[in-house]
Amino acid sequence: MIGTLLAMTAALALSTVSLQAQADDRLDVAAQFEIQGPEPSTSGYIFTRMGVSETLVNAGMDGQLTPGLATAWSVSDDGLTWSFDLRDEVQFHNGTPMTADTVVNALEIARSKPGPFGTLPVTGITAGDGTVEIALSEPFAALPAYLAEFRSQILAPASYGPDGAGFEIIGTGPYRITAMEPPLSLDATAFEDYWGEAPKISDVSYSGVSRVETRALMAESGDADFVFGLDPASVSRLGMLDDVEVLSVAIPRTLLIKVNAGHPYLADPQARQALSLAIDREGIAKAVLRYPEGADQLFPPSVAGWHSDELEPLAYDVAAAQEILDRLGWVVGSDGIRTRDGERFTVTLTTYPDRPELPLVAAVLEQQFRAIGVEMIINVTNSSEIPSGHQDGSLDLGLIARNFSLIPDPIGTVLSDFVGNGDWGAMNWQDDKFADLVQGIARGEGDNLDREKASAILQNDLPVIPIAWYQQTLAVSDSVTGAKIDPFERSFGLQEMRWAE
Repeated sequence: MIGTLLAMTAALALSTVSLQAQADDRLDVAAQFEIQGPEPSTSGYIFTRMGVSETLVNAGMDGQLTPGLATAWSVSDDGLTWSFDLRDEVQFHNGTPMTADTVVNALEIARSKPGPFGTLPVTGITAGDGTVEIALSEPFAALPAYLAEFRSQILAPASYGPDGAGFEIIGTGPYRITAMEPPLSLDATAFEDYWGEAPKISDVSYSGVSRVETRALMAESGDADFVFGLDPASVSRLGMLDDVEVLSVAIPRTLLIKVNAGHPYLADPQARQALSLAIDREGIAKAVLRYPEGADQLFPPSVAGWHSDELEPLAYDVAAAQEILDRLGWVVGSDGIRTRDGERFTVTLTTYPDRPELPLVAAVLEQQFRAIGVEMIINVTNSSEIPSGHQDGSLDLGLIARNFSLIPDPIGTVLSDFVGNGDWGAMNWQDDKFADLVQGIARGEGDNLDREKASAILQNDLPVIPIAWYQQTLAVSDSVTGAKIDPFERSFGLQEMRWAE
């Protein structure tokens, strides 16, 4: 009897220790993004994804706007004044209350820095009794969506230095930072006074790991529980493991070529059409990316209103591409590369390894462009070289993965990329009819027909050349359950996960 009791006591103690060990475990996230510092305008997307900081407005898995730190919002009849009702009894991680004044302070600082919110026609932000009002010089229907973008996150006044620069991330989210060592890591723990539902897992960490091979090994070895940014080969290998689950979902992001439309070889839309016709999108999607299909237009089906079934799909036709270049005066030389007026048709394509599939696609494009007599030099470098090359005019082509819903309403990215000269969008290209259409949509005057017309202009003129609609893929350890992929890339959803039984 005594022996039985001792055995039961030992078993209970062992069980308690096991449960305690599990409770003390930390959920480790690994992704390719480095933490540049405690500055929301540059690294804020990491802080919102990790559940450390929050925005006034959220977006659901379907892209529809939902309450965040604001419970409701409304606009005046003339469209010039927006009012946001703030959530009651919200505390920052330093114990100070979120008030209308602290929200105004955060938004004014966000407005003063580079980012989409600063481009809006805002004339003033004022604090009311539990509300914040934003006044505009002209109507802008998508304003709430801009307040869901990570650079509009609400931080405590103590987060900023005297000049408004980020000093410390003091947010309102379910997790608070306990340690941060830019550029590679941060640790966070559950915030006991969080206004919403408490996280199921108390401790989490983030590691910025640049090499895709290292991230894949971390998933395979169990050194990370939640791993982003995998290449197709790693996805195939990890998918065969019993203790790792590979998740994949279509997201509103497109892998595309950003074209310098001011380049003497690329200024004619026909030249851009020739490059487009040379691309075997289905082959790249299925053989290289392991995606179900390529992109036959810029906007994927998940970008409601902008994707149009009425558009003539982008085609793969090498002979037609060659005919276009013949008409443009490009003559095939003895080495297969075309020349015109003594100049070789040579362009440089710049891309980056942060997304490991991009260099793989670049290598295939080099061969497909050579088939039509275009010599392409591949430059794999830091992603910052894309906007830098845009700004100084040195970029020829850029291979990028563009997300059209970091601002949940796609009009935000469309305006930036094709009207506002955003440095990830069209380069040296403008179209007055397109600008009129999208500016009307932004004011709330346009409809889906106007969106279809705008999409058709992009399809015909090709200031950017679509290749594939993106699939977000990640690896999750079987030690956790409840993992989901946010198609709009606003959150890792850590607060919804729990340790497996």
